[in-house]
Amino acid sequence: MTIAQEVARRRTFAIISHPDAGKTTLTEKLLLFAGAIQIAGTVKGRKATRHATSDWMEIEKQRGISVASSVMQIEYKDCVVNLLDTPGHQDFSEDTYRVLTAVDAALMVIDAANGVEAQTLRLLQVCRARNTPILTFVNKMDREVREPLDLVDEIERTLGMAAVPFTWPVGMGKRFHGVYDLREKRMRVFRAGADRIVDGDDEILTDIDTPQAVERFGEELAHAKNEFELVSGASPDFDKAAFLAGKQTPIFFGSAINNFGVQEILDALAELAPPPGPRMAIQREVKPDETRFTGVTFKIQANMDPAHRDRIAFVRVCSGKFERGMKLNVVRNKKSIRPGSVVSFLSQRRELLDVAFPGDIIGIPNHGTLQLGDTLTEGEDLQFTGLPFFAPEIFQGVEVADPMKSKQLKLGLAQLGEEGAIQVFRPHHGGTLLLGAVGQLQFEVVAHRLQHEYGVPVRVVPSKFTIARWVTCDDPREMDRFIEASGHRIAYDAVDAPTFLASARAELTVTQELWPKIKFHALREHAGLVFQSRLEG
Repeated sequence: MTIAQEVARRRTFAIISHPDAGKTTLTEKLLLFAGAIQIAGTVKGRKATRHATSDWMEIEKQRGISVASSVMQIEYKDCVVNLLDTPGHQDFSEDTYRVLTAVDAALMVIDAANGVEAQTLRLLQVCRARNTPILTFVNKMDREVREPLDLVDEIERTLGMAAVPFTWPVGMGKRFHGVYDLREKRMRVFRAGADRIVDGDDEILTDIDTPQAVERFGEELAHAKNEFELVSGASPDFDKAAFLAGKQTPIFFGSAINNFGVQEILDALAELAPPPGPRMAIQREVKPDETRFTGVTFKIQANMDPAHRDRIAFVRVCSGKFERGMKLNVVRNKKSIRPGSVVSFLSQRRELLDVAFPGDIIGIPNHGTLQLGDTLTEGEDLQFTGLPFFAPEIFQGVEVADPMKSKQLKLGLAQLGEEGAIQVFRPHHGGTLLLGAVGQLQFEVVAHRLQHEYGVPVRVVPSKFTIARWVTCDDPREMDRFIEASGHRIAYDAVDAPTFLASARAELTVTQELWPKIKFHALREHAGLVFQSRLEG
Protein backbone atom coordinates (compact mmCIF):
# COMPACT_ATOMS: atom_id res chain seq x y z
CA MET A 1 0.00 0.00 0.00
CA THR A 2 1.01 3.61 -0.49
CA ILE A 3 1.51 5.98 2.46
CA ALA A 4 -1.80 7.68 1.60
CA GLN A 5 -3.62 4.32 1.69
CA GLU A 6 -2.08 3.43 5.04
CA VAL A 7 -3.02 6.85 6.43
CA ALA A 8 -6.64 6.32 5.36
CA ARG A 9 -6.77 3.11 7.45
CA ARG A 10 -5.60 4.74 10.71
CA ARG A 11 -7.88 5.75 13.57
CA THR A 12 -6.06 7.25 16.56
CA PHE A 13 -8.18 8.28 19.52
CA ALA A 14 -8.09 8.75 23.31
CA ILE A 15 -10.69 7.65 25.84
CA ILE A 16 -11.44 10.36 28.39
CA SER A 17 -13.76 10.61 31.38
CA HIS A 18 -14.20 11.54 35.01
CA PRO A 19 -12.84 8.89 37.44
CA ASP A 20 -15.08 5.83 37.87
CA ALA A 21 -17.19 6.49 34.79
CA GLY A 22 -16.03 3.15 33.37
CA LYS A 23 -13.38 4.34 30.93
CA THR A 24 -10.81 1.61 31.58
CA THR A 25 -13.55 -1.04 31.54
CA LEU A 26 -14.72 0.23 28.15
CA THR A 27 -11.13 0.14 26.91
CA GLU A 28 -10.97 -3.54 27.88
CA LYS A 29 -14.20 -4.31 26.09
CA LEU A 30 -13.15 -2.52 22.89
CA LEU A 31 -10.06 -4.74 22.87
CA LEU A 32 -12.25 -7.77 23.51
CA PHE A 33 -14.67 -6.98 20.68
CA ALA A 34 -11.79 -6.28 18.31
CA GLY A 35 -10.32 -9.69 19.13
CA ALA A 36 -7.13 -8.27 20.66
CA ILE A 37 -7.60 -10.09 23.98
CA GLN A 38 -9.44 -13.27 24.87
CA ILE A 39 -10.74 -12.30 28.32
CA ALA A 40 -11.16 -8.87 29.81
CA GLY A 41 -9.40 -7.80 32.98
CA THR A 42 -11.16 -6.23 35.91
CA VAL A 43 -10.58 -3.16 38.02
CA LYS A 44 -12.43 -4.40 41.08
CA GLY A 45 -9.91 -4.22 43.88
CA ARG A 46 -6.77 -5.41 45.56
CA LYS A 47 -7.70 -9.08 45.63
CA ALA A 48 -8.67 -9.34 41.98
CA THR A 49 -6.67 -11.98 40.15
CA ARG A 50 -6.94 -10.09 36.86
CA HIS A 51 -6.42 -6.42 36.23
CA ALA A 52 -7.25 -4.17 33.34
CA THR A 53 -5.01 -4.66 30.34
CA SER A 54 -4.34 -0.92 30.24
CA ASP A 55 -3.44 -0.73 33.96
CA TRP A 56 0.10 -2.13 34.12
CA MET A 57 1.73 -0.30 37.06
CA GLU A 58 1.73 -2.08 40.43
CA ILE A 59 0.10 0.92 42.10
CA GLU A 60 -2.67 0.89 39.48
CA LYS A 61 -3.39 -2.75 40.25
CA GLN A 62 -3.45 -2.03 44.00
CA ARG A 63 -5.72 1.02 43.83
CA GLY A 64 -7.86 0.03 40.83
CA ILE A 65 -7.26 3.39 39.11
CA SER A 66 -5.30 4.50 36.08
CA VAL A 67 -2.35 6.77 36.90
CA ALA A 68 -0.53 6.63 33.54
CA SER A 69 -1.72 6.70 29.97
CA SER A 70 -1.57 3.43 28.06
CA VAL A 71 -1.29 2.81 24.33
CA MET A 72 -2.88 -0.10 22.50
CA GLN A 73 -2.85 -0.85 18.77
CA ILE A 74 -5.44 -3.20 17.33
CA GLU A 75 -6.86 -4.05 13.91
CA TYR A 76 -10.60 -3.91 13.37
CA LYS A 77 -12.28 -4.47 10.03
CA ASP A 78 -9.90 -2.73 7.60
CA CYS A 79 -8.73 -0.16 10.15
CA VAL A 80 -5.61 0.06 12.29
CA VAL A 81 -6.87 1.49 15.58
CA ASN A 82 -4.49 3.23 17.98
CA LEU A 83 -6.32 3.51 21.29
CA LEU A 84 -4.94 5.60 24.15
CA ASP A 85 -6.43 5.09 27.64
CA THR A 86 -5.87 8.13 29.86
CA PRO A 87 -5.97 8.68 33.63
CA GLY A 88 -9.36 9.98 34.72
CA HIS A 89 -8.18 11.41 38.05
CA GLN A 90 -7.57 15.16 37.84
CA ASP A 91 -4.24 14.83 39.67
CA PHE A 92 -2.83 13.22 36.50
CA SER A 93 -4.43 15.65 34.05
CA GLU A 94 -1.08 16.80 32.61
CA ASP A 95 -0.43 13.31 31.22
CA THR A 96 -3.91 13.32 29.71
CA TYR A 97 -3.46 16.78 28.15
CA ARG A 98 -0.26 15.67 26.43
CA VAL A 99 -1.92 12.48 25.15
CA LEU A 100 -4.72 14.57 23.65
CA THR A 101 -2.14 16.34 21.47
CA ALA A 102 -1.28 12.98 19.87
CA VAL A 103 -4.78 11.85 18.82
CA ASP A 104 -7.22 12.67 16.03
CA ALA A 105 -10.44 12.02 17.98
CA ALA A 106 -11.69 11.39 21.51
CA LEU A 107 -14.25 9.01 23.01
CA MET A 108 -15.90 10.58 26.05
CA VAL A 109 -17.36 8.20 28.63
CA ILE A 110 -20.13 9.55 30.89
CA ASP A 111 -21.58 7.85 33.96
CA ALA A 112 -25.33 7.86 33.30
CA ALA A 113 -26.01 8.39 37.01
CA ASN A 114 -23.76 11.45 37.34
CA GLY A 115 -23.84 13.14 33.96
CA VAL A 116 -21.10 15.54 32.91
CA GLU A 117 -18.66 15.87 35.81
CA ALA A 118 -15.93 18.42 36.50
CA GLN A 119 -12.94 16.51 35.13
CA THR A 120 -14.91 15.54 32.01
CA LEU A 121 -15.62 19.20 31.36
CA ARG A 122 -11.97 20.17 31.83
CA LEU A 123 -10.79 17.53 29.37
CA LEU A 124 -13.48 18.54 26.91
CA GLN A 125 -12.19 22.11 27.02
CA VAL A 126 -8.81 20.80 25.89
CA CYS A 127 -10.46 18.91 23.03
CA ARG A 128 -12.52 21.95 22.05
CA ALA A 129 -9.40 24.14 22.00
CA ARG A 130 -7.94 21.73 19.42
CA ASN A 131 -11.27 21.13 17.58
CA THR A 132 -10.91 17.42 18.30
CA PRO A 133 -13.93 15.35 17.15
CA ILE A 134 -15.70 13.70 20.10
CA LEU A 135 -17.91 10.61 20.32
CA THR A 136 -19.90 10.11 23.54
CA PHE A 137 -20.69 6.84 25.32
CA VAL A 138 -23.24 7.03 28.16
CA ASN A 139 -22.31 4.11 30.42
CA LYS A 140 -23.94 2.07 33.21
CA MET A 141 -27.47 1.92 31.79
CA ASP A 142 -27.91 -1.38 33.66
CA ARG A 143 -28.17 0.73 36.85
CA GLU A 144 -30.77 3.18 38.12
CA VAL A 145 -29.61 6.34 36.39
CA ARG A 146 -30.82 9.71 35.13
CA GLU A 147 -33.33 10.05 32.32
CA PRO A 148 -31.66 9.89 28.87
CA LEU A 149 -33.35 13.11 27.69
CA ASP A 150 -31.95 14.96 30.72
CA LEU A 151 -28.46 13.61 29.99
CA VAL A 152 -28.58 14.65 26.34
CA ASP A 153 -29.79 18.12 27.33
CA GLU A 154 -26.98 18.45 29.88
CA ILE A 155 -24.36 17.35 27.36
CA GLU A 156 -25.53 20.01 24.93
CA ARG A 157 -25.71 22.79 27.52
CA THR A 158 -22.49 21.96 29.34
CA LEU A 159 -20.27 21.08 26.42
CA GLY A 160 -21.65 23.65 24.02
CA MET A 161 -22.07 21.23 21.12
CA ALA A 162 -25.04 19.60 19.43
CA ALA A 163 -25.77 16.07 20.64
CA VAL A 164 -26.94 13.56 18.03
CA PRO A 165 -28.13 10.24 19.54
CA PHE A 166 -27.20 7.24 17.40
CA THR A 167 -28.67 4.73 19.83
CA TRP A 168 -31.32 5.06 22.54
CA PRO A 169 -31.88 2.98 25.69
CA VAL A 170 -35.01 0.98 26.30
CA GLY A 171 -35.41 1.13 30.07
CA MET A 172 -32.71 1.26 32.74
CA GLY A 173 -31.51 -0.67 35.78
CA LYS A 174 -33.30 -3.96 36.32
CA ARG A 175 -35.70 -2.97 33.53
CA PHE A 176 -32.96 -2.25 30.99
CA HIS A 177 -34.00 -4.17 27.87
CA GLY A 178 -31.47 -2.95 25.31
CA VAL A 179 -30.63 -0.14 22.92
CA TYR A 180 -32.40 0.92 19.75
CA ASP A 181 -30.24 1.92 16.79
CA LEU A 182 -31.89 5.08 15.48
CA ARG A 183 -30.11 4.86 12.12
CA GLU A 184 -30.52 1.15 11.43
CA LYS A 185 -34.01 1.00 12.98
CA ARG A 186 -33.32 -2.11 15.02
CA MET A 187 -32.98 -3.06 18.68
CA ARG A 188 -30.14 -4.99 20.28
CA VAL A 189 -31.64 -6.91 23.22
CA PHE A 190 -29.74 -6.70 26.50
CA ARG A 191 -28.44 -9.72 28.31
CA ALA A 192 -26.09 -9.45 31.27
CA GLY A 193 -22.76 -11.19 31.53
CA ALA A 194 -19.48 -9.36 31.98
CA ASP A 195 -17.29 -12.36 31.24
CA ARG A 196 -19.20 -13.94 28.37
CA ILE A 197 -17.14 -14.43 25.24
CA VAL A 198 -18.16 -12.14 22.41
CA ASP A 199 -19.78 -14.50 19.96
CA GLY A 200 -21.99 -12.28 17.84
CA ASP A 201 -25.19 -14.02 18.89
CA ASP A 202 -26.91 -11.01 20.46
CA GLU A 203 -30.61 -10.97 19.72
CA ILE A 204 -31.48 -8.27 17.17
CA LEU A 205 -35.07 -7.16 16.63
CA THR A 206 -35.78 -5.46 13.33
CA ASP A 207 -39.44 -4.80 14.22
CA ILE A 208 -40.29 -3.51 17.69
CA ASP A 209 -43.94 -2.84 16.82
CA THR A 210 -45.03 -6.47 16.92
CA PRO A 211 -47.46 -7.58 19.66
CA GLN A 212 -44.77 -9.91 20.97
CA ALA A 213 -42.25 -7.05 21.41
CA VAL A 214 -44.87 -4.78 23.01
CA GLU A 215 -45.85 -7.51 25.47
CA ARG A 216 -42.23 -8.49 26.17
CA PHE A 217 -40.82 -5.03 26.90
CA GLY A 218 -43.96 -3.35 28.23
CA GLU A 219 -44.06 0.26 29.32
CA GLU A 220 -40.28 0.73 28.95
CA LEU A 221 -40.62 0.17 25.20
CA ALA A 222 -43.63 2.50 24.95
CA HIS A 223 -41.73 5.18 26.90
CA ALA A 224 -38.66 4.76 24.69
CA LYS A 225 -40.77 5.07 21.51
CA ASN A 226 -42.11 8.42 22.71
CA GLU A 227 -38.55 9.55 23.35
CA PHE A 228 -37.49 8.36 19.86
CA GLU A 229 -40.02 10.80 18.40
CA LEU A 230 -38.91 13.66 20.65
CA VAL A 231 -35.26 13.04 19.87
CA SER A 232 -35.87 12.75 16.14
CA GLY A 233 -37.73 16.05 16.13
CA ALA A 234 -35.40 18.00 18.42
CA SER A 235 -31.96 16.73 17.40
CA PRO A 236 -30.23 17.95 14.25
CA ASP A 237 -29.34 15.51 11.53
CA PHE A 238 -25.86 14.13 11.85
CA ASP A 239 -23.43 16.30 9.91
CA LYS A 240 -20.03 14.69 9.54
CA ALA A 241 -18.35 18.01 8.79
CA ALA A 242 -19.76 19.47 12.02
CA PHE A 243 -18.61 16.36 13.92
CA LEU A 244 -15.08 16.63 12.49
CA ALA A 245 -15.01 20.31 13.51
CA GLY A 246 -15.93 19.41 17.10
CA LYS A 247 -19.40 20.97 16.88
CA GLN A 248 -21.49 17.77 17.03
CA THR A 249 -21.10 14.65 19.13
CA PRO A 250 -22.76 11.31 18.30
CA ILE A 251 -24.17 9.69 21.48
CA PHE A 252 -24.37 5.99 22.29
CA PHE A 253 -25.83 4.23 25.33
CA GLY A 254 -24.82 0.95 26.92
CA SER A 255 -23.19 -0.98 29.75
CA ALA A 256 -19.46 -1.57 29.29
CA ILE A 257 -19.22 -4.01 32.20
CA ASN A 258 -21.78 -6.21 30.43
CA ASN A 259 -20.16 -5.87 26.99
CA PHE A 260 -23.28 -4.07 25.83
CA GLY A 261 -23.35 -1.17 23.40
CA VAL A 262 -19.65 -1.62 22.74
CA GLN A 263 -20.08 -2.99 19.22
CA GLU A 264 -21.86 0.17 18.09
CA ILE A 265 -19.07 2.36 19.50
CA LEU A 266 -16.35 0.33 17.80
CA ASP A 267 -18.18 0.43 14.48
CA ALA A 268 -18.69 4.20 14.81
CA LEU A 269 -15.02 4.80 15.54
CA ALA A 270 -14.05 2.90 12.42
CA GLU A 271 -16.69 4.67 10.32
CA LEU A 272 -16.66 8.23 11.69
CA ALA A 273 -13.34 8.99 13.38
CA PRO A 274 -11.02 10.84 11.00
CA PRO A 275 -7.75 9.46 9.68
CA PRO A 276 -4.59 11.43 10.56
CA GLY A 277 -4.59 14.96 9.20
CA PRO A 278 -2.00 17.72 8.78
CA ARG A 279 -0.11 18.87 11.88
CA MET A 280 1.34 22.31 12.49
CA ALA A 281 5.01 22.86 13.10
CA ILE A 282 6.52 26.27 13.76
CA GLN A 283 8.05 26.27 10.29
CA ARG A 284 5.15 24.89 8.22
CA GLU A 285 2.19 22.54 7.98
CA VAL A 286 3.19 18.87 7.75
CA LYS A 287 0.87 16.60 5.75
CA PRO A 288 0.63 12.92 6.70
CA ASP A 289 1.15 11.55 3.18
CA GLU A 290 4.50 13.27 2.71
CA THR A 291 7.26 10.79 1.87
CA ARG A 292 9.72 11.85 4.58
CA PHE A 293 9.22 10.72 8.17
CA THR A 294 8.40 13.11 11.00
CA GLY A 295 7.26 12.34 14.53
CA VAL A 296 6.82 13.96 17.92
CA THR A 297 7.52 12.60 21.41
CA PHE A 298 4.42 13.14 23.55
CA LYS A 299 5.13 10.77 26.42
CA ILE A 300 8.10 9.25 28.24
CA GLN A 301 7.65 6.19 30.46
CA ALA A 302 10.34 4.74 32.70
CA ASN A 303 10.35 1.15 33.97
CA MET A 304 7.51 -0.34 31.96
CA ASP A 305 9.61 -3.47 32.35
CA PRO A 306 11.18 -3.13 35.84
CA ALA A 307 13.49 -6.10 35.19
CA HIS A 308 15.27 -4.14 32.45
CA ARG A 309 15.06 -0.57 33.86
CA ASP A 310 13.89 0.54 30.45
CA ARG A 311 12.85 3.99 29.31
CA ILE A 312 10.44 4.30 26.41
CA ALA A 313 9.70 7.40 24.35
CA PHE A 314 6.19 7.31 22.87
CA VAL A 315 6.34 8.92 19.43
CA ARG A 316 3.35 9.84 17.30
CA VAL A 317 4.18 9.34 13.63
CA CYS A 318 3.09 12.52 11.84
CA SER A 319 4.19 11.92 8.25
CA GLY A 320 5.97 9.47 5.98
CA LYS A 321 6.94 5.90 6.70
CA PHE A 322 8.95 4.76 9.70
CA GLU A 323 11.30 1.84 9.15
CA ARG A 324 13.23 0.16 11.92
CA GLY A 325 16.91 1.15 11.88
CA MET A 326 16.41 4.28 9.78
CA LYS A 327 18.51 7.33 10.65
CA LEU A 328 16.55 9.99 12.52
CA ASN A 329 17.56 13.45 13.71
CA VAL A 330 16.52 14.81 17.11
CA VAL A 331 15.87 18.43 16.12
CA ARG A 332 16.38 19.85 19.63
CA ASN A 333 20.01 18.77 20.04
CA LYS A 334 20.91 17.84 16.42
CA LYS A 335 21.80 14.29 17.49
CA SER A 336 21.20 11.31 15.22
CA ILE A 337 19.72 7.99 16.29
CA ARG A 338 19.10 4.68 14.54
CA PRO A 339 16.40 3.00 16.64
CA GLY A 340 16.65 -0.74 16.12
CA SER A 341 14.33 -2.14 18.79
CA VAL A 342 11.24 -0.02 18.21
CA VAL A 343 8.03 -1.51 19.58
CA SER A 344 4.27 -1.32 19.17
CA PHE A 345 2.04 -1.69 22.20
CA LEU A 346 -0.83 -3.55 23.72
CA SER A 347 -0.41 -1.72 27.04
CA GLN A 348 2.73 -3.20 28.67
CA ARG A 349 2.90 -6.03 26.13
CA ARG A 350 5.18 -5.09 23.27
CA GLU A 351 6.10 -6.39 19.87
CA LEU A 352 9.03 -5.36 17.69
CA LEU A 353 7.82 -3.49 14.66
CA ASP A 354 9.46 -2.98 11.31
CA VAL A 355 7.28 -0.22 9.84
CA ALA A 356 4.79 2.38 11.03
CA PHE A 357 2.68 5.06 9.39
CA PRO A 358 1.09 8.39 10.36
CA GLY A 359 -1.26 8.01 13.30
CA ASP A 360 0.67 5.08 14.74
CA ILE A 361 2.29 5.32 18.16
CA ILE A 362 5.76 3.78 18.31
CA GLY A 363 7.93 3.18 21.35
CA ILE A 364 11.64 4.00 21.12
CA PRO A 365 13.80 2.63 23.98
CA ASN A 366 16.50 5.17 24.88
CA HIS A 367 18.68 6.34 27.75
CA GLY A 368 17.69 9.99 28.00
CA THR A 369 18.29 11.00 24.38
CA LEU A 370 14.61 11.85 23.83
CA GLN A 371 12.58 14.31 25.88
CA LEU A 372 8.92 15.28 25.93
CA GLY A 373 8.17 17.49 22.95
CA ASP A 374 11.13 16.33 20.85
CA THR A 375 10.56 16.33 17.09
CA LEU A 376 12.18 13.57 15.02
CA THR A 377 12.81 14.02 11.30
CA GLU A 378 14.95 12.65 8.48
CA GLY A 379 16.92 15.89 8.48
CA GLU A 380 14.49 18.79 8.18
CA ASP A 381 14.59 21.43 10.93
CA LEU A 382 11.03 21.21 12.27
CA GLN A 383 9.43 21.72 15.65
CA PHE A 384 5.87 20.55 16.30
CA THR A 385 3.92 22.71 18.73
CA GLY A 386 1.28 22.30 21.38
CA LEU A 387 2.71 19.92 24.03
CA PRO A 388 1.78 21.57 27.35
CA PHE A 389 3.49 21.71 30.73
CA PHE A 390 1.43 23.46 33.40
CA ALA A 391 2.85 25.38 36.35
CA PRO A 392 2.56 23.22 39.51
CA GLU A 393 -0.03 24.12 42.11
CA ILE A 394 1.42 22.14 45.05
CA PHE A 395 5.04 21.83 46.19
CA GLN A 396 6.89 19.49 48.52
CA GLY A 397 10.53 18.85 49.27
CA VAL A 398 11.93 15.35 48.98
CA GLU A 399 14.57 13.80 51.23
CA VAL A 400 16.15 10.38 51.00
CA ALA A 401 15.64 8.19 54.08
CA ASP A 402 19.07 6.54 53.56
CA PRO A 403 21.84 9.05 52.66
CA MET A 404 23.75 6.23 50.95
CA LYS A 405 21.01 6.20 48.29
CA SER A 406 21.27 9.86 47.26
CA LYS A 407 22.59 8.87 43.84
CA GLN A 408 19.64 6.54 43.21
CA LEU A 409 17.26 9.31 44.33
CA LYS A 410 18.70 11.75 41.81
CA LEU A 411 18.50 9.13 39.05
CA GLY A 412 14.90 8.21 39.91
CA LEU A 413 13.74 11.80 40.13
CA ALA A 414 15.54 12.71 36.90
CA GLN A 415 13.75 9.92 35.04
CA LEU A 416 10.34 10.57 36.62
CA GLY A 417 10.75 14.29 35.92
CA GLU A 418 11.64 13.63 32.29
CA GLU A 419 8.56 11.47 31.79
CA GLY A 420 6.31 14.19 33.27
CA ALA A 421 5.04 12.07 36.18
CA ILE A 422 6.03 14.97 38.43
CA GLN A 423 7.93 18.19 37.98
CA VAL A 424 11.32 18.21 39.67
CA PHE A 425 13.02 21.51 40.50
CA ARG A 426 16.67 21.98 41.41
CA PRO A 427 17.13 25.14 43.55
CA HIS A 428 19.59 27.69 42.13
CA HIS A 429 21.56 27.78 45.39
CA GLY A 430 21.39 24.03 46.00
CA GLY A 431 19.63 22.21 48.82
CA THR A 432 16.60 19.92 48.96
CA LEU A 433 15.08 19.05 45.59
CA LEU A 434 11.54 20.31 45.14
CA LEU A 435 8.65 18.37 43.65
CA GLY A 436 5.84 20.27 41.95
CA ALA A 437 2.49 18.70 41.10
CA VAL A 438 -1.02 19.52 39.98
CA GLY A 439 -2.54 17.15 42.57
CA GLN A 440 -1.59 15.55 45.89
CA LEU A 441 -1.91 12.01 44.56
CA GLN A 442 1.07 12.59 42.28
CA PHE A 443 3.36 12.79 45.32
CA GLU A 444 2.05 9.45 46.61
CA VAL A 445 2.60 7.80 43.25
CA VAL A 446 6.15 9.18 42.92
CA ALA A 447 7.06 8.08 46.45
CA HIS A 448 5.68 4.60 45.70
CA ARG A 449 7.57 4.36 42.42
CA LEU A 450 10.83 5.60 43.96
CA GLN A 451 10.64 2.88 46.59
CA HIS A 452 9.45 0.01 44.39
CA GLU A 453 11.13 0.82 41.06
CA TYR A 454 14.36 2.43 42.28
CA GLY A 455 14.72 0.99 45.80
CA VAL A 456 14.78 4.46 47.39
CA PRO A 457 12.41 5.13 50.33
CA VAL A 458 11.88 8.90 50.64
CA ARG A 459 10.28 11.47 52.91
CA VAL A 460 8.24 14.28 51.42
CA VAL A 461 8.41 17.44 53.48
CA PRO A 462 6.38 20.68 53.38
CA SER A 463 7.52 23.54 51.17
CA LYS A 464 6.91 27.26 51.62
CA PHE A 465 6.31 27.75 47.90
CA THR A 466 2.81 27.81 46.40
CA ILE A 467 3.30 29.36 42.95
CA ALA A 468 5.69 28.71 40.06
CA ARG A 469 6.24 30.62 36.84
CA TRP A 470 8.72 29.89 34.08
CA VAL A 471 10.70 32.99 33.21
CA THR A 472 12.15 34.24 29.93
CA CYS A 473 13.63 37.51 28.73
CA ASP A 474 14.67 38.90 25.37
CA ASP A 475 17.74 40.48 27.03
CA PRO A 476 20.17 37.82 28.33
CA ARG A 477 21.94 40.31 30.59
CA GLU A 478 18.67 41.34 32.22
CA MET A 479 17.88 37.65 32.73
CA ASP A 480 21.23 37.10 34.44
CA ARG A 481 20.63 40.08 36.73
CA PHE A 482 17.17 38.79 37.64
CA ILE A 483 18.46 35.31 38.49
CA GLU A 484 21.28 36.77 40.58
CA ALA A 485 18.93 39.07 42.49
CA SER A 486 16.24 36.40 42.98
CA GLY A 487 18.47 33.35 43.37
CA HIS A 488 16.78 32.15 46.57
CA ARG A 489 13.51 31.87 44.61
CA ILE A 490 14.92 30.46 41.35
CA ALA A 491 14.97 26.76 40.46
CA TYR A 492 15.51 24.73 37.27
CA ASP A 493 13.19 22.03 35.96
CA ALA A 494 13.88 18.78 34.08
CA VAL A 495 15.04 20.64 30.95
CA ASP A 496 16.87 23.36 32.93
CA ALA A 497 14.21 25.98 32.22
CA PRO A 498 14.56 28.70 34.90
CA THR A 499 11.55 28.99 37.18
CA PHE A 500 10.52 31.65 39.68
CA LEU A 501 8.99 30.28 42.90
CA ALA A 502 6.79 32.40 45.17
CA SER A 503 5.16 31.83 48.55
CA ALA A 504 2.13 34.00 47.81
CA ARG A 505 0.38 35.65 44.90
CA ALA A 506 1.37 39.10 46.20
CA GLU A 507 5.04 38.15 46.05
CA LEU A 508 4.68 37.21 42.38
CA THR A 509 2.80 40.44 41.61
CA VAL A 510 5.46 42.64 43.23
CA THR A 511 8.26 40.82 41.42
CA GLN A 512 6.52 41.28 38.08
CA GLU A 513 6.22 45.01 38.75
CA LEU A 514 9.89 45.32 39.73
CA TRP A 515 11.13 43.40 36.68
CA PRO A 516 8.97 44.53 33.72
CA LYS A 517 11.32 43.04 31.10
CA ILE A 518 11.03 39.54 32.57
CA LYS A 519 8.18 37.44 31.19
CA PHE A 520 6.41 35.06 33.61
CA HIS A 521 4.66 32.01 32.13
CA ALA A 522 2.13 29.62 33.69
CA LEU A 523 2.52 27.27 30.71
CA ARG A 524 5.47 26.05 28.72
CA GLU A 525 6.04 23.64 25.89
CA HIS A 526 9.35 21.87 25.46
CA ALA A 527 12.92 22.72 26.40
CA GLY A 528 12.46 26.43 26.96
CA LEU A 529 9.90 27.23 24.25
CA VAL A 530 7.21 29.02 26.22
CA PHE A 531 3.78 30.08 25.05
CA GLN A 532 0.48 31.39 26.31
CA SER A 533 -2.60 29.29 25.62
CA ARG A 534 -6.35 29.59 25.53
CA LEU A 535 -6.35 26.97 28.30
CA GLU A 536 -4.28 29.09 30.69
CA GLY A 537 -6.17 30.55 33.59
